[in-house]
Amino acid sequence: MSVLWVAVRAEPRVFTLSVLASALYAAMTVASAQVLGWATQEVVLPAFEAGRTTAGTLAAAAAAITGVALLKAIGVAGRRFYAGLMQYRLQAEYRRSVTRQYLRLPLAWHHRHPAGQLLSNANADVEAVWAPIAPLPMAVGVVFMLLIAAVSILFTDLVVAGVGFLVFPAIALINVVYQRRLSPVATRAQQLRAEVSEVAHESFEGGLVVKTLGREAAETARFTEGAEALRDANVAVGRIRGLFDPVLEALPNLGVLAVLLIGSVRLDSGAMSPGDLVNVAYLFTLLSWPIRALGWVLGEVPRSVVGWRRVRGVLDASGSLPYGDGSLNGSGGDGATALEVREIRFGYESAGDGDGGAGGRPVLHDVSFAAAPGRTIALVGPTGSGKSTLTSLLVRLVDPADGSVLLDGTDLRDVERGGIAETAALVPQQTFLFDDTVRGNVTLGLDVPDERVWEALRLAQAEGFVAALSGGLDTKVGERGATLSGGQRQRLALARALVRRPRLLVLDDATSSVDPQVEARILQNLREARTGEEAGGATVVVVAYRKATIALADEVVYLEHGRVTARGPHAELLESSEGYRNLVNAYERAEAEQEALEGGEEALA
Repeated sequence: MSVLWVAVRAEPRVFTLSVLASALYAAMTVASAQVLGWATQEVVLPAFEAGRTTAGTLAAAAAAITGVALLKAIGVAGRRFYAGLMQYRLQAEYRRSVTRQYLRLPLAWHHRHPAGQLLSNANADVEAVWAPIAPLPMAVGVVFMLLIAAVSILFTDLVVAGVGFLVFPAIALINVVYQRRLSPVATRAQQLRAEVSEVAHESFEGGLVVKTLGREAAETARFTEGAEALRDANVAVGRIRGLFDPVLEALPNLGVLAVLLIGSVRLDSGAMSPGDLVNVAYLFTLLSWPIRALGWVLGEVPRSVVGWRRVRGVLDASGSLPYGDGSLNGSGGDGATALEVREIRFGYESAGDGDGGAGGRPVLHDVSFAAAPGRTIALVGPTGSGKSTLTSLLVRLVDPADGSVLLDGTDLRDVERGGIAETAALVPQQTFLFDDTVRGNVTLGLDVPDERVWEALRLAQAEGFVAALSGGLDTKVGERGATLSGGQRQRLALARALVRRPRLLVLDDATSSVDPQVEARILQNLREARTGEEAGGATVVVVAYRKATIALADEVVYLEHGRVTARGPHAELLESSEGYRNLVNAYERAEAEQEALEGGEEALA
């Protein structure tokens, strides 16, 4: 009832209109019985007795029956229209609410929830929540109809009414048993829907891994197991419904037979007239179907409650990043920003824990460094040293447990909503392109002229291959950029950041898929343009591996085990830090061996 009450409070006007239409249908249903009883008593029986009737009498009966039927049809149309409108409005609103919550929650929360489950929450669970809304106005109208019919039957004949009314407690008792049997099975089925969605999503996302490692059969078996479990759960739901539905259908009809049996006895004794018997019997006949509307609502309630709990679990989730009212435009407008990282500490939480940052597996320990406006900082360190985590903190995808990140002296936690996105841009390791045109993927809704798009492409060394595409900026790149190479996708992602002219540009190994010469030209372009009008100037933080790339940076921050163990120019660190020297030389040797291997393969070819 609490879930249904949420719906009523959300759409009071539409619900009222649907209930009024349903009440009209209910009143006309009872009225149709009255009209038929009147026509039987005043038109049909006298015609049999006299052997004839008049056109006026037949016209009056026909007009009464037609008028009631027309009003009843209006009630049906109004009820269905407004009930559907209410249901689809609620589904749309809660899908938007769930999606807004997904966007509001930090990445730490998303890391603990599978994408398949989130898709199920926004789709199947929302649909399940509001499934009872379509029959709800009908059910409310049925209550109104039952009250009218009960009064009408009681005034007609108390004995027949008493016999007929035995049907209602029987139906209520069977519905209670029905709900108790169905609820746990429906809960299980709803959970399995989410699990099947999770498996399917993982298989689609990991398609490359599945194909290259020959895991098709294993993934098919994994999906088959979940699908068969869902099938069995749905069959169990259907079995319970198949058991109870015929009983619920039969009871009203049995009530009609009982009314006719007792009514015929009362008719023989003269206690009631034929018109009264037709009236009462027809009322029970009409009520047998609307009573099922109560069963439809009750039948959807278990799934609705399960879906509501799952949706509320998302909407009530905590861990959003609070915003302040500070601005990042107060210290120089479009110039590069000053960056300062003060003793930040961060740890990832496990699934089921809090929202990240404080506790969990430690990743960063008391990390501190600073970059003057327009400088380039290279983050270097072995795998697992916390470089990617640090880049997420620099653009506030997550908050540190301790310490702070400051841009132009302002703590990121004090910046207004949208302020960081207008100032800083991150190009992550994993490039994501939408199934859109080159222009659409670069601008992402930003209203900029094509000249600015081409300038960003030039800086990202993407101008040449985009110009060679058949449609240029209007070329569709396919889902996730399927028609482009890895290096081309990375350069488009970089252009997407550059077109916004950020004051802080963070590159998390964002050029790893391009060859060293192209990468060097990209970074050189950024270095030359960062103080010019075309880029607006930017402070650059780059996660780098190649020695040539690192050498372009003004300063290197070397991370080991989540701590800054060395800082300074590249040449100095090669002399002073053994760990840094060994790592960079190892990267260089690995790259040289790879190039030699590729060259040998080309020679053989």
